Amino acid sequence: MSGPPSYSLNVLMQRRSVKAKNLIEPGPSDMMLQDILRASMRVPDHGMLAPWRYVIVERQQRPAFGKLLRRCYESDVTEPKRGQADALEQFVLEAPCLIVLLSRPDAKSPIPVWEQQLSAGAACMMLLSAAHASGFAGVWLTGPAAYCASLPEQIGHPDARVAGFFFLGTPSTPPEERPRPDPSQIISYWRPEIQSPD
Repeated sequence: MSGPPSYSLNVLMQRRSVKAKNLIEPGPSDMMLQDILRASMRVPDHGMLAPWRYVIVERQQRPAFGKLLRRCYESDVTEPKRGQADALEQFVLEAPCLIVLLSRPDAKSPIPVWEQQLSAGAACMMLLSAAHASGFAGVWLTGPAAYCASLPEQIGHPDARVAGFFFLGTPSTPPEERPRPDPSQIISYWRPEIQSPD
């Protein structure tokens, strides 16, 4: 007979993304952030390659980082959308804490690049979960800046690509639950008589 979910599982079941504009102080202290990032590195990593990197953008550096995103966007995008460059500068000013997480697969490794990219994705999710378990909320965002080809080199990682921008802080209001997938529509059980369609 199954029992009630454990406390730890309940914590995971209650995690919600919160819009960056709705994340306020306090954010994690430097020591807490280091713990969150260390926890986020405890992910499956075939070959122990650590194919991910973190760049912390401190609050006082945000305006300069916003200008960098503007330059990258304007130089990389052939048909920039009106107002998008301004939006990128404002985008990075939100929330107390900002981390850029990069996927950095080693193409020379025998470990498939796809598996290394999956490990980076796992680090992304673990970052959000660790922040939530520490009493904070967060959100994983991409958007145009994540696809600017010149940005990784500009932040010191020319052989990587941006997996996401992570904003962390305290929710200004309690996050509301959203509809979740119906497990019965997502989970299946394989049986020998089940054949894949031709």
